[in-house]
Amino acid sequence: MNERVLTSDGVETTRAIGRRLGAALACGHVVALVGPLGAGKTTLVKGVAEGAGVARPREVTSPTFVLVNEYDTDPQGGGLRLFHVDAYRLHGGDDLDALGFDEFCAEGAVLVEWADRVESVLPADVLTIRLEPVSDHERRLICTAAGTRAGELLEQFGRG
Repeated sequence: MNERVLTSDGVETTRAIGRRLGAALACGHVVALVGPLGAGKTTLVKGVAEGAGVARPREVTSPTFVLVNEYDTDPQGGGLRLFHVDAYRLHGGDDLDALGFDEFCAEGAVLVEWADRVESVLPADVLTIRLEPVSDHERRLICTAAGTRAGELLEQFGRG
């Protein structure tokens, strides 16, 4: 496994890390986001959406109650599709499978918040980002790549 630790001193830095990640994403990438409530998972996803080219990144919200939000990076339909899954209310991997997780992976890049709740069905090739609060504003992002594609993704975005 490949690991890199990034540090964020606030919301804007977390979004900037997300922008770098979003710019590097491709169809089939799966990013597992883990961390306590308020750690910055959705803030990171907002940055990912910006970096990937989502037309209205301000509309990116946590899909806690709808479970999955889908965003296109090209209004004409030719760009990367992002699937933003919130597994907080799921009761395990079977629930994620029932949502169409395999189809999401085949049709775009997938970001899963609370991924530790469904890790049994996540692919072997996955980038896991564990967000750990250090203080009110500072966060440690422990990025672990399992698999070739996840390792390449980590190398691309983790340099900055």
